[in-house]
Amino acid sequence: MGEKSVQKKKYIVETARKVFVEKGFKKVTMKDIVEACDISRGGLYLYFESTSQIFMEVLRLESEETDDVFSDSIKEDATAADILLLFLREQKKELLRKKDTLTQAVYEFYFENNLPKKDNVLKKQFDSAVKIIEKLIETGVENGEFYCEDCEGTARNIMFVLEGLKISAQTIGITSEAVDREILYILNGLGVED
Repeated sequence: MGEKSVQKKKYIVETARKVFVEKGFKKVTMKDIVEACDISRGGLYLYFESTSQIFMEVLRLESEETDDVFSDSIKEDATAADILLLFLREQKKELLRKKDTLTQAVYEFYFENNLPKKDNVLKKQFDSAVKIIEKLIETGVENGEFYCEDCEGTARNIMFVLEGLKISAQTIGITSEAVDREILYILNGLGVED
């Protein structure tokens, strides 16, 4: 794919993201994306066959950007506790963000498409985050920053708490204080004093 094609595909994905944020996943049609991008239907079909395919690319790009932002924020001399706290603060920002979020579209997409585990981007992201947090906790235990007997179980529990908060933020609403309480509970569970 030439540079012009790469840029065109990226433009389509970035524009489609805005449409998914506005309408969710279920209500978006290829026509909506054609109109938002101001391209021909054939032009869109050169790159993508369906809204599902576009959405998967949106999720992939979103994941890459999130990883880059997080990695760029870590200081060279950061401790395991510093990195975990940074991660939890970033999660809090995401949870409290009212606009420009794909959360509703993501849940609609996964409820509508019963994807095999190997194709489930959310599962891959969840499992990857569990592994990263597990290694972070293990490092913190080795350095005396954390106390934890089951690093993998604790990491998985942290991700389940965050996922539950994400659903709560979209359905019943959540306050900054409630998120802080959960983060404090996580940190206290690792032996970190407030």
